Formats: sequence, C-alpha cells, structure tokens
Amino acid sequence: MRTFLHFLLYMVVAVAVIVLAAILGAVGAWYFAWLVGTTMIVLISAAGAALLDAQEEHAREAPGAIGSYEQT
Repeated sequence: MRTFLHFLLYMVVAVAVIVLAAILGAVGAWYFAWLVGTTMIVLISAAGAALLDAQEEHAREAPGAIGSYEQT
C-alpha cells in the first residue's frame, strides 16, 4: 500500500509540473535554472564553510602551529 501511495504522490507531482510548464511556457526554464543555481550556491557555500572549519581545527591541533593550545 505504501508503494502505491508513493506512486500516487509522484503522479500528482508530475501532473503539477506538466501544468506549470504549460502555463509558464518559455519562462519556466528560467525559473528552473534559478532554483538549481540557488540550490547549488547554497550547497557550495556550506561545503566551503565546513572545509574552512575543518582546516582551522586541524591547524589548532597540529603541534607547534600558531594558535595551538599546547602548553610549552
């Protein structure tokens, strides 16, 4: 039954997308590109922030690094 409900949900989404594409016409491609671009820039920014955080943490833990918390 769960599979059937998923199928119905996806069919409703597909019909909604087709109706929106028919209404929007040529402008629909611009909205799609805007959504994909916005999603990508958010994901790339989050990945960059995570990488920077990991690099700073690694630099703090390295022996003899500037800003290291080791007592000498």
